[in-house]
Amino acid sequence: MGQLLLVSNEVAGGIPAERSLPVLALLAHEIQGVAADTQALTESARCDLVVLDGRSDLAGARMMARLFQSSGSTVPLLLVLTESGLAAVASDWGLSDVVLDTAGPAEFEARIRLLITASSNDGLISAGGIVIDDQAYSVMLDGDALDLTYTEFELLKYLVQHPGRVFSREHLLADVWGYDYYGGTRTVDVHVRRLRAKLGPEHESLIGTVRNVGYRFSADTARR
Repeated sequence: MGQLLLVSNEVAGGIPAERSLPVLALLAHEIQGVAADTQALTESARCDLVVLDGRSDLAGARMMARLFQSSGSTVPLLLVLTESGLAAVASDWGLSDVVLDTAGPAEFEARIRLLITASSNDGLISAGGIVIDDQAYSVMLDGDALDLTYTEFELLKYLVQHPGRVFSREHLLADVWGYDYYGGTRTVDVHVRRLRAKLGPEHESLIGTVRNVGYRFSADTARR
């Protein structure tokens, strides 16, 4: 069972995800619905697959797909569209797969299962000279292994998965440490400082500080 994120303008109108695309309710997956805006990028970090609803707004779905692509997100994107929309879809949208809205539960399930499996089998995330193997819990920097604690690994992975995006300390605590963590935001600063030390002088600037906001990963800032 996977965690699916349905990105749809119908959800923004107050329609539950299961009613917006009823076929998903017939599958053994957890479904969350969000509007087609930047919030979808944040929510996708907790999901195994994003379902883009392009049935009534194909141009909007295209914009969202490219937004995911430009953010460096590694979550698979499955576009749902009508038959008339097939002619408009192009490879530069950054989609993982497409499916017609008339497809049955078995086809939806097969496509979702294959995308999630392919994504989990890859498990490699890379940017700025950093290569993260999510399956082996290992990190390489310019070919050298980094010795990270579990939390340092999860924090670095989260930042690398969202290059250029600024996250507040509160946001990082919620997504990396979890909502049940009772420590203060100071622990984020401590872990960032440790990560920078392990990245070394030539790469510490990969994790930038945005004053009065938080932190971001910038793949093009390391000194060469």
